[in-house]
Amino acid sequence: MSSGNQGVRKAEVRLKWDPSPWNQPPHHLDIIATTYSADAPYGRPVYIVHFDSRSPDGTINMSRHSQTGQGFGYVEVMTLELDRLAPSFARVVVGVAIHQNSGPKTFGDLSNAGVLVAEGYKELLKDNFAQVSGCTATTVAEFTRDASTSWEFHKMVRGFDSDPEVFTSEMGSTP
Repeated sequence: MSSGNQGVRKAEVRLKWDPSPWNQPPHHLDIIATTYSADAPYGRPVYIVHFDSRSPDGTINMSRHSQTGQGFGYVEVMTLELDRLAPSFARVVVGVAIHQNSGPKTFGDLSNAGVLVAEGYKELLKDNFAQVSGCTATTVAEFTRDASTSWEFHKMVRGFDSDPEVFTSEMGSTP
């Protein structure tokens, strides 16, 4: 969590992985965020943000996207401007999913994969997916709004065995 009573105001989720070998289909990962209303914080997502979309109000969006992992460092980045989210939202869950178009792939099949959740220069979470190596998708972070309207960060590394579309309906469920 942030210092003081302001909570997390703006966070970035950064994702990296090495490209697949030259003779193999590309590894394609995506950062996905789901938002939940104050009326149903564990219900259906109000909206979903991924590589091909952004939140209706522009508070959650992808500033960098990769379909291959090629590049230096973190090749995919999602920004969450939590302090600008409407008061009707109480929860945001962020996860990572591996596309399964070219056959089954798990986090254990990837090399140099990792996720970083940061607020400014402060690292909130850094993970290499080792604990979910047999999974095809994982949640990484949960942001919840408390009674004082501040957003709190919670580490939430929890593996799933589903494709990106199914994952969006599962990722906000209770553990």
